[in-house]
Amino acid sequence: MSMPRAWRSTAKARQRRPRPGADAPAQIPDSKVGQLDALLHQSGALELIAAELRGRPGPSGLPVRTVLVALLLTLHYHGSATLADACRVLLDELRAPAREWLGVVETDRHEVHARLAFCQRAYRSFDRLTTALDPHRCDRRRRLPLDDAAEAAAAWEDDQAEHLRRRKVLQEINDRLVLVTVRLAHRHGFLKGWHGDVGIDTTAVPSGQRPPKYSRDLASVEITAGKHFSAGDETGIFGYSATLTVAAARRHPAGHPQAGRRSSAHPQLVLGLVLDTPGKRIGPNAVHTLRALKPLGLPTGLLAADRAYTDQTTEHFALPTRRLGYQLVLDYKRNQRGVQGSHLGALLVDGSLACPLMPAGLANTTHGLEDKTVREFPEDLAQQIAAREPYYLKLKEGPDARGAIRLQCPAAGPSPSVTCPRFSRTHQAPAPPPTTVDLTNPRATAAHPAAKPTIQVSKAERLRPPPGRELPEICQQPTWTIRPGDIDVWDKFRQDRHYLTPAWLDAYKPIRAHNEGINGRAKGHRVDIAEPKKRLARGRVAQTILVALMISIINLQILTDWQRTIGDHTPLVSHHAECREDTNRPRGRQQVPTEARPPPAGLTRRRSNH
Repeated sequence: MSMPRAWRSTAKARQRRPRPGADAPAQIPDSKVGQLDALLHQSGALELIAAELRGRPGPSGLPVRTVLVALLLTLHYHGSATLADACRVLLDELRAPAREWLGVVETDRHEVHARLAFCQRAYRSFDRLTTALDPHRCDRRRRLPLDDAAEAAAAWEDDQAEHLRRRKVLQEINDRLVLVTVRLAHRHGFLKGWHGDVGIDTTAVPSGQRPPKYSRDLASVEITAGKHFSAGDETGIFGYSATLTVAAARRHPAGHPQAGRRSSAHPQLVLGLVLDTPGKRIGPNAVHTLRALKPLGLPTGLLAADRAYTDQTTEHFALPTRRLGYQLVLDYKRNQRGVQGSHLGALLVDGSLACPLMPAGLANTTHGLEDKTVREFPEDLAQQIAAREPYYLKLKEGPDARGAIRLQCPAAGPSPSVTCPRFSRTHQAPAPPPTTVDLTNPRATAAHPAAKPTIQVSKAERLRPPPGRELPEICQQPTWTIRPGDIDVWDKFRQDRHYLTPAWLDAYKPIRAHNEGINGRAKGHRVDIAEPKKRLARGRVAQTILVALMISIINLQILTDWQRTIGDHTPLVSHHAECREDTNRPRGRQQVPTEARPPPAGLTRRRSNH
């Protein structure tokens, strides 16, 4: 075997040795700066911020727009939302045109004091923003006494007009930063096949600060943070709770057990975000994310949520979500399964209204079952769940714009699912004419009255039938209209698919899996909302804005991956029309205002050489 020629020459071999990376930072392409700058402008958050900062005294520091774009850039390239990394991006990683667009004044980047002065301007700019939006400004550099911290934390819970206004503006900024990517996907047609199914879940956003020290009468620096407890967790995670609404999909529109693949193809975006104290406003926060979607004109479909939302009062979750047009798919705690209540005499069995004379054994099949048994129930339980089906009230008319449905007695209609002597006597249903049944035809055999369950009435009722007015109301007429809130306190348990049936499993499990998938992407990929070191700024205002920027970048990455999957090469973000007018000017003669607009469209197509 001959020796390679490069090995024979020492000089050539030395030239081919791998070299370590240079100390100089990488240069960010101008096109990416323009994309994120345009995205921030299209969100509309800058208008709200400018209105809040207008007229405030003191030095302004860098433009807020510049700091927010830098945070988006450092999230995209470094997975961090710290101001220190944002300053390094502005000073070391931007090209001269991008620095000009963002209003970054030229400074000696190699002089220590000049760099510190620049960083102070960036920190001052972000501090002005958080101060303007904070309902009660307090010292975030040290741990306050519990009484002082309680006074500041009360501003996040009371109904004082100015406090309410600031909290509303903060949430509106949060919504706009997240929804700009949803509008982007909608405009490009990526949500065309989406049926409107959503999954809602609350996940922990840990804080890097220590919890309160009650023995020393010291509060945490994060005065509104608390312990977030997940299922089966007894210690809890100190921080905030983030309510995430995700675009999900069921396996099949009708819930067919053998459908296999999901019914729609679309990017699984985060549609809404609310950051709040753990355990506070769980239901209202979820409803807020759905109401924020309403102006976009997106469809409404199934809504799957875990047991934390089933525990919410009817007015806080079930009632408003139904009025928004969503159909609920819910799970229950161990002591909530089985017979949950009644309405007009009908039994509410695992969220579905059923015949008052459903056998007690079937009605209480799931009562007291362990969660593990429900998740992987045996064959005998599956048979009992299937035996319940004929006794449920049948859906005659689907939900209207107000969420009202019309249900029918299982013994009524041209295709009854049970045979009921009470119904035949009350409504004088004629006996079916004798027919010949082909026993080799399974469909004809199953449709015969003899093959359907027969409702068993008591011996006293058989001997002395009571008058119709003494029967349960559900038995006095064949159909009833059920509106959101009609079932009083039990309406929070009502759902639109029969519990643990194949239709329920084909909706609940995939949607919940999509929720867990977005949680895993938000906490295990390049942008990690569960890592406190990636968002060091203190205070709930700062944490809300930083987490919203993180979710916006995560959505943008999902859309980019989706474009690659479907082979779409159209630009995601288009620049403002005013900027396109500058494309024919020489770069050196462009006059871009300090608080300017996104970079010219012609320049964004330039590629970096680094």
